[in-house]
Amino acid sequence: MGTVGRAVKEAVSGLPREFWWLWTSTLVNRLGGFVVTFLALYLTVERGFSASYAGLVASLYGLGGSVAAVVGGVAADRWGRRATMTAAQVGTAVATAALGFAEHPAAIAAVACLVGFTGNASRPAVQAMIADLVPAADRVRAFSLNYWAINIGFGVSAAVAGLVAAHGYLWLFLGDALATVLCAAVVFLKVPETRPQDGPADDPAVAGRAGKSGGAGVSLLDVLRDGRFVALTGATFLLAVVAQQGSTTLSVDMGAAGLSASQYGLVIGLNGLLIVILQIPVTRLLEGRGRAGLLVVGTLLMGWGFGLTAFAGSAGFYALTVAVWTLGEVVHAPAMMSVVAEMSPARARGRYQGVHSLAWSAAAFLGPAVGGWGLDRWGGGTVWGACAVIGTVAAAGYWLLLRERPAPAGPPLARGAAPAAGRPAAPVLPTAPPPAPKVSDALEVAAAPAIPGVPAGVPADGRGPGADADGAAARPAAPRAGV
Repeated sequence: MGTVGRAVKEAVSGLPREFWWLWTSTLVNRLGGFVVTFLALYLTVERGFSASYAGLVASLYGLGGSVAAVVGGVAADRWGRRATMTAAQVGTAVATAALGFAEHPAAIAAVACLVGFTGNASRPAVQAMIADLVPAADRVRAFSLNYWAINIGFGVSAAVAGLVAAHGYLWLFLGDALATVLCAAVVFLKVPETRPQDGPADDPAVAGRAGKSGGAGVSLLDVLRDGRFVALTGATFLLAVVAQQGSTTLSVDMGAAGLSASQYGLVIGLNGLLIVILQIPVTRLLEGRGRAGLLVVGTLLMGWGFGLTAFAGSAGFYALTVAVWTLGEVVHAPAMMSVVAEMSPARARGRYQGVHSLAWSAAAFLGPAVGGWGLDRWGGGTVWGACAVIGTVAAAGYWLLLRERPAPAGPPLARGAAPAAGRPAAPVLPTAPPPAPKVSDALEVAAAPAIPGVPAGVPADGRGPGADADGAAARPAAPRAGV
């Protein structure tokens, strides 16, 4: 127990207090996240609507979330992280409560779209705020802990929601709304605004890719012109399409294999359980590793984990495949969020996080449809084999985009300096003679009183030509390594 306690302490130590308040608000919000989990069941069982209508409502919920990814990112950069989060969470509470009282099908569909919008509008702000609060060296660990809170809250809320629903589905909506209000209160009272104003300048290489100095005035168009970031988002979209098969195609494939719905529930429930158990120890084990390597390993585990499903025929083997791609998810998710934070200018983090979130929103629309169509047309073996191939392509994309590049060559050797070992000295080209000193300068030097210990011709402050403010000889700036 002492070893485990020490490992947990080291995993959570050293992060700002404001981060932990943000972490607490995330946990509270997810603990009350009843509605999304049970929305389809509520519409079909409690209200008697068809499965197609429930699917339409789910799509509209996802559509609202897709729009919110961009709008929330812009708002986080323009009006502030805390203001965006507070407004989005209060709006979510009101919309969720209204959804519980909505009766007409059109009203339910419209309010569900609004819940999707308000519920997802705060996500870019949360991710941008973590990047603002936490130094780059600790961001993977911070994003891991936040991801851990999300999955703890989801797992507990899914278990509690069944008990709450037994007393009436309206209590699910009201409980969700109350938890969201508490989340907004924690953010408003305990979390400071972190949006950079005149703070430290961004990395010039990062700002240069965004097209603006220091990230100020970066528009969505500037983000889309960042070719390397857009390519990274494209690789994430490929992986997200694969990940979507876990909540849709996997259940159909298990049903075709003769397994029951309860067996599917146990198998897919392993995903959340393993994330809660493994997130902290895996993050501690991989701390200090390169982002590119983590993304490649995590992506390959996810792609090949889904690929293994082609050989599954029993609940135990399906559970093994879920364990493999869940481990990949544990490695990939925090590293990916940290990379997005590092690639974005400080004053445009919300926009970058929002655009990157579109990869998952778009995959939520396309992934289930493509998986179901492929399953009907070619069978499970082809679908799961394609997942392995797509995952490999995404991993290769991450590696090509994020691998370390050689640092640029340093400045030329100073005249008279010794060349590096094994490198021939560059020929010294003739230069023009220095300009002749002015007569007035010579008279000033000659007229200056002599100071003991200071050679003639040196100014009275003791600083020779080319010296800095402390009297030390000026040195050329060291070259920066490439990003």
